[in-house]
Amino acid sequence: MSLLTNVMDHSLDDGYAEAAARKQGGGGMPKTLRAKLGLAAGLVLAALVVTVGAAQARVAAPVVAKEREELIDRIDRETEAADKLEASVDKLRDDVSARQRAALEKSGGSGRGDLVGVLSGAVAVHGPGVKLVVDDAKEASSGGNGDPRETADFSDTGRVRDRDMQRVVNGLWESGAEAVSINGQRLTSLSAIRAAGDAILVDNKPLVPPYTVLAVGDGKNLSTRFQDSADGLYLDALRENFGIRTAISVEDDVRLPAAPSVIVRTAQPSTETEKGTS
Repeated sequence: MSLLTNVMDHSLDDGYAEAAARKQGGGGMPKTLRAKLGLAAGLVLAALVVTVGAAQARVAAPVVAKEREELIDRIDRETEAADKLEASVDKLRDDVSARQRAALEKSGGSGRGDLVGVLSGAVAVHGPGVKLVVDDAKEASSGGNGDPRETADFSDTGRVRDRDMQRVVNGLWESGAEAVSINGQRLTSLSAIRAAGDAILVDNKPLVPPYTVLAVGDGKNLSTRFQDSADGLYLDALRENFGIRTAISVEDDVRLPAAPSVIVRTAQPSTETEKGTS
């Protein structure tokens, strides 16, 4: 009973009672002169730190602004220099193309030179042909938040692969195409279509879907031959089985640019002396 009586008489802990008494007495503020001086010194120090920080930020602001302006000026200068270099490259490329055409005309006549330029991709061409668009399946985006390029790798069967584009291009050549380009990249006999990570490369330049293939040739016959060929049937099977989206149309005039660089290689017959020493 004495325990219960003690609990009833002292239901509030002694520590809580003391804290309440201090609060009523002075609100927790220091009462001695030393404590008050310490509090004042702390407040002065905090104000000093804030003031010094603001002053330093104000002093540094013009320096930062100046550095930013210098960086912008440097970017502008470098961009201008890059544009000049690009213009120089284009001029030199045109000069090389003109010299190549002159050499071809000198060696085999104008008609032969034009034909070689077209077949090698050294000159821009235009004429009737077909337009073939190949794109990833809609379902291929389910693993990449709406972007097929963000899926893990090319194991997704709903994505267009490099070997698919290889078969498309080879099928067009076999069906009678005279010139072919993919997304504006002109293909030559030395062009390569490969995969690097999540991208398809054409001559080491990454492309993104949809892949637009333009081919110059006898438009209607070219379209029919390609769709009836093994590679055309392969593309149709991709559409039926994996949802690859394709669309082919006959065009009255398609324009293909020249290849950015053409490596000219020639072979010379070996002499009897070279045969003996080889």
